[in-house]
Amino acid sequence: MTAVLWLLLVQGALGAVDTFWHHELEAGLPSRPGARRELALHAARELIYGLVFLGLAAFAWRGAFALVLAGLLGAELIITLADFLEEDRTRRLPPSERVLHTLMAVAYGVFLAVLAPVWQGWLAAPTGLAFAPHGLESLATAVIGLGVLAWGVRDTAAALSLGAPARAISTARREGTVLVTGATGFIGRLVVRALLAQGRRAIVLTRDRAAARSLFGAAPMVIESLDELPAELRLDAVVNLAGASVAGAPWTKGRRRRLLASRIETTRALVDLITRLERAPGVLINASAVGYYGDAGEAFVDESASPRAGFMSELCRRWEEEAFRAEGLGVRVVLLRLGLVFEWDGGVLPLLAIPARLGLGAVLGGGRQWSPWIHRDDVVRLILTALEEPAWRGPINAVAPDLATQATLTRTLAARFGAPQWVKVPAWPVRLAGEMSDLFLASQRVLPSRLWDLGFRFTRPTLEAALAPATGPLRLPSPLRGKAGDGALSTRPEIRRRPPTPNPSPQGAFERESV
Repeated sequence: MTAVLWLLLVQGALGAVDTFWHHELEAGLPSRPGARRELALHAARELIYGLVFLGLAAFAWRGAFALVLAGLLGAELIITLADFLEEDRTRRLPPSERVLHTLMAVAYGVFLAVLAPVWQGWLAAPTGLAFAPHGLESLATAVIGLGVLAWGVRDTAAALSLGAPARAISTARREGTVLVTGATGFIGRLVVRALLAQGRRAIVLTRDRAAARSLFGAAPMVIESLDELPAELRLDAVVNLAGASVAGAPWTKGRRRRLLASRIETTRALVDLITRLERAPGVLINASAVGYYGDAGEAFVDESASPRAGFMSELCRRWEEEAFRAEGLGVRVVLLRLGLVFEWDGGVLPLLAIPARLGLGAVLGGGRQWSPWIHRDDVVRLILTALEEPAWRGPINAVAPDLATQATLTRTLAARFGAPQWVKVPAWPVRLAGEMSDLFLASQRVLPSRLWDLGFRFTRPTLEAALAPATGPLRLPSPLRGKAGDGALSTRPEIRRRPPTPNPSPQGAFERESV
């Protein structure tokens, strides 16, 4: 029986890697519209696995209970096959995920083969659940079983939330064709929905046609290569949100090359497309990040500031330089230097919420580092405004006016759940991650100066408002320039400069949002 438990532990470890790496980090299933069925299948499988782990950890399933166990394992097998079909229908699996699925299938087969003679002995015995622990193996199996059960409940809740009606978008009708890259991402999917709601024609560039169709249906044109677009296409605008997440794996040389390539090569290909089009689009809106400024400490930073040393600064600088090439082709270029982008259905906020709910949200370093942020609603609204307004050009800090330190952000999020905030992590263990620690320990006291000058009115200007749940439809910019009927354009708002926390600190910061 000990061998059975060890095989269960191996299966649990493989499943954990698959869940965190592929389902959470890469696919973002819990916040991905269109993933409800896959999440429901995962939840059902996890609930079954949790019961099996807990049941086999310290009990012998005798008589009729052996048939119950067989029914659970058979149901798990059917659910897994249905999950494979659903994954192939809705998204393109990376090779690593297919390899991991193969290993899990082999491990499951070995587990069933080793369990079979034990199960036969149980079937012949009188019906009952006999307590039969097996030392540390039983303890480890029970702990993993509780974790799997908890994750099953979490995925059930996520599947139910994805089944809720989509948030309404209130907007005026517009015309024109807009090409969007990164369209299936956290920001891009709402941008595409807004464009379609306006009556525009959207063209979605994606590496995964099935995922895009699952998200948007048949409404947008979906392409996997810019070569699919003819030179005579009348393209009015390009919104470039493509780019691999900077968080996660360490910034090795290979990882840096991939991060650069995901941004620079895509942007270069877009500029090459503009070059070959018979008529250039009017505007290119290109994502960037406040990482452009490097570690600025306590200094206020606006769009005139120069980049500093560091990989994030170099990444953003080269990305923006590539986009600026389009200016030579007569295209208005808007560079959005994004801070952390907040919304509860994706991005960094749900990840931060998990420890915050438990009172485990951590103040990093001394917490005095400034962490620029913006709500996703305001990002979408300013993208839609930039499509229309000729005055919007060059770099624009896409951050809210409510300046907050990392400690303030962490404590405000904990207070949102009525939880205590007591965890403090010094800077030195974070710095063991190498230069990637700059995502958490760099300080950028960024001002939205250009947005003030342009008269942009934030719908979520304060941190408390950004952390509140959405109410009512998302209202997009008025089509009339200079009008603020729906709150998009207005006079310069008052800035609220939060004081730094009293903790003495060197520097630090939250992870910067990757689009």
